[in-house]
Amino acid sequence: MPITRRDALTAAASLLPGLAAAQGATPRIVMNDASRLNPTPVARHWRPVTDRAGQWHEALRRELREAAAARRPVVVGAARHSMGSQSLARDGTGITLTNPWFELDRANGIARVSAGATWSEIIGWLDPQGLSPKVMQSNADFGAAATFSVNAHGWPVPHGPFASTVRSCRIMLADGTILDCSRDSNAELFGLMAGGYGLFGVILDLDIEVVPNLMLRPYAQLLPGAEFAEAFIPQVARDPTVSMAYGRLSVARESLFDDAILTVYRAVSPQPATLPPAANHSLMTGISNTIYRQQIGSETAKRLRWVAETRLMPAIGTGLATRNTLMVEPVSNLANTARRRTDILHEYFVPPDRFRDFRQACRDIIPPAAAEFINVTLRYVGTDELSVLRYAPQPRIAAVMSFSQDISAEGEADMLLMTEALVERVIDLGGAYYLPYRLHARRDQFQRAYSRAAFFAERKRHYDPGLLFRHALWDGYLA
Repeated sequence: MPITRRDALTAAASLLPGLAAAQGATPRIVMNDASRLNPTPVARHWRPVTDRAGQWHEALRRELREAAAARRPVVVGAARHSMGSQSLARDGTGITLTNPWFELDRANGIARVSAGATWSEIIGWLDPQGLSPKVMQSNADFGAAATFSVNAHGWPVPHGPFASTVRSCRIMLADGTILDCSRDSNAELFGLMAGGYGLFGVILDLDIEVVPNLMLRPYAQLLPGAEFAEAFIPQVARDPTVSMAYGRLSVARESLFDDAILTVYRAVSPQPATLPPAANHSLMTGISNTIYRQQIGSETAKRLRWVAETRLMPAIGTGLATRNTLMVEPVSNLANTARRRTDILHEYFVPPDRFRDFRQACRDIIPPAAAEFINVTLRYVGTDELSVLRYAPQPRIAAVMSFSQDISAEGEADMLLMTEALVERVIDLGGAYYLPYRLHARRDQFQRAYSRAAFFAERKRHYDPGLLFRHALWDGYLA
């Protein structure tokens, strides 16, 4: 096949580190996030080995002093799944925490976890003890402190975002001071860090709420997409027998959001004497990676996927699974392996009584776009009473949307315009959009969706006057 200009540039880029080494120069470190659209050169990538006794804290202080002296920004990350450079800083210091550790206070239902511990590691530790995180992200690849920093939500109900189940945490500020933060101690800083995108310091560890692991059984209901909210809210917000819940909508262009499936999980009674170990069986996705990927460029495949998920999958197997098994699924189950396409996530938080209007907004905006819309998962998020940058000041339906876009200037422009249009409609409905993804919203849209942004920025300058902790979200919307 003929060599394209893009192929030639890619090949040339791959040779640069070798050429630099041959000439005696130090190869640059380039980090990226899950979008693969933000290659960012950094001055240093530090991976400290954390420990329960805190022996690594002095090394962290030294790292922060050196970065401040060199006027290098510092960003701490884990899986770096955020898609808009919120975990990256050009010519800065990237920190990735390793060596997870844990402590359990069973009597009070509290687990202390190191900041860099991933949810798969946390579940692997809790599962043999018959326990489960009360709330976590819907995939297990991410770090606990990162989940707190983006204030992610999960699909256990009727809870608010993850921060609602964090009792306390410790943070190292830019000057090396370590503070204990909770609703009773350094409460203002605690609320700023919850969904604060790492802009206030380095989180060291967290105390999180845990609950008993249970065997659960799914119950699925097919219904018109327009009627989803009316069926969803009573079950997730007012039915105490429902432990976990999610919904999906049809995504083929010509029948976008026409149909819905609502799945709730209830505890089996009586519970088995012994629960099986947590295992990843793709129970949350309900479909294989192959079927998922075949939707790209094929409206027929989207319709067939819908039939498979709503009719074939419920007809085979019992669906029984433990709470931990449902939550331990990795992102890699639906990983994209195409070199010239990338998966981009959107998320919108919609007042339940405006869900019909949100559905219509999506039907107006998404089908004409070039990006391939391949999935939407609907979840419940209870009221967030803690975080300053809150996306759920009242209960919300969260629409987690996955698109596949071409890696090109045209693909980027198409995605930007579609995102901006969706954000505008959602804000008009009294909702908000989620900040860990591409920074395509306008600055005025950010300020309208997050009414306390100015206060957040002012307090950032108070706690970090040298602006040591910063990244693209700060630069684009708050600086």
